[in-house]
Amino acid sequence: MILFLVALLSFYLAWNLGANDVANAMGTSVGSKAVTLRQALVIAGTLEFTGAVLFGHEVSETLATKIFNPALFISQPEVLLVGMISVLLAGGAWLQIATSQGLPVSSSHAIVGAIAGFSACAIGWEAIDWASIGKITFAWVITPIVSGAIASTFYSQIRHWILTQPDPLKQLDEWIPWLSVALIGIFGVIVLPTVSHPIYTLLTQYWGLQLPARDLPLGLGAIASVCLSVYGWRQLAKSKVQSQKSKVVPTPDSLVEKQLARFQLLSACFVAFAHGSNDVGNAIAPLAAISYIIRTGSVPVDGIAIPLWILVLGGAGIVAGLAVWGKKVIATIGEGIIPLQPSGGFCAELATATTILLASRLGLPVSTSHALVGGVVGVGLVRNWKTIQFQTVRGIAAAWIITVPISAVLGASIFAIARRIFL
Repeated sequence: MILFLVALLSFYLAWNLGANDVANAMGTSVGSKAVTLRQALVIAGTLEFTGAVLFGHEVSETLATKIFNPALFISQPEVLLVGMISVLLAGGAWLQIATSQGLPVSSSHAIVGAIAGFSACAIGWEAIDWASIGKITFAWVITPIVSGAIASTFYSQIRHWILTQPDPLKQLDEWIPWLSVALIGIFGVIVLPTVSHPIYTLLTQYWGLQLPARDLPLGLGAIASVCLSVYGWRQLAKSKVQSQKSKVVPTPDSLVEKQLARFQLLSACFVAFAHGSNDVGNAIAPLAAISYIIRTGSVPVDGIAIPLWILVLGGAGIVAGLAVWGKKVIATIGEGIIPLQPSGGFCAELATATTILLASRLGLPVSTSHALVGGVVGVGLVRNWKTIQFQTVRGIAAAWIITVPISAVLGASIFAIARRIFL
């Protein structure tokens, strides 16, 4: 019965995570009219669920023992159990509040804050990993700045070499291979090693082929880049033919944006898959820890294996929250900061992925929400800074600042009440 109730709480947290965080994947595509809201919900839901179920275990395993020192709870696993329940309630409550206001916040920071809050209340300040908190604070400041700088660089180049040229269609025709390589190269580093791992295992362990570990993802990336280039050329040629037959002849810039919308949609699919793989851990890591404690009567010190049913529960919760309540934050990302076109949305998503890659190499815990908002603002600064809705940006920034402390207070308060009742 306890596990069933905790599973419901985990589903509630995943629901709110889906409603808030999935705007990172599809907000710019909806805002730029690359896809409709309904199409975005279907695409993101499918890819988020797939990423969560197939590849969500790694992040979940580490997050279940992160931010606090689990060794301090070895003699009192029941305290950790109640604490993780508090984390589910606190994280879900704050994400729901933020989503109701259409504010994109970091689910990772909400869970980190809630874990830190209950740990301090249960054991003391020494239970908190202050180094991790410091990294998060630093990353909060630097992430949108770096992403904005990268997005403005990308967009200024596309604007200079394609959009403002006398013959933008000819320029796009020449740039399609480079855009394909940039898209597959950046997102491929995130997705391809994970996706190709089962294939690599099959080739090496069952077929006896000896391949360097990185050759398969590189080969798949090269094939994907060539295929995407050929597809891009064909679609561009098809658009030209259709425009010649049409009674209303579209402008060359509109045809360029139509082609870039396809690149943007593909980049949004990569973001959704990567997000499901990574951020589902925020929703199910507490449930995994609680399940471990109930099953073994001990505290998970060295990491835990995540059962498949927990991954499925997290993925289903994300999809349900996205479908029912996701449009508010999608509207903020896609329409509330600047009026977006596919070229700008594409650059913002590339900048987001690049920032996350750089942060991963440096070991910095970053938020996709922070990176994407910074990328959108960066595009707005290049195109026309007067179009940026700074009031919306200020509201988002304020929500970012208070996420960790508010979640910590909620986590500590809920734990304090629960401890009096159940312990």
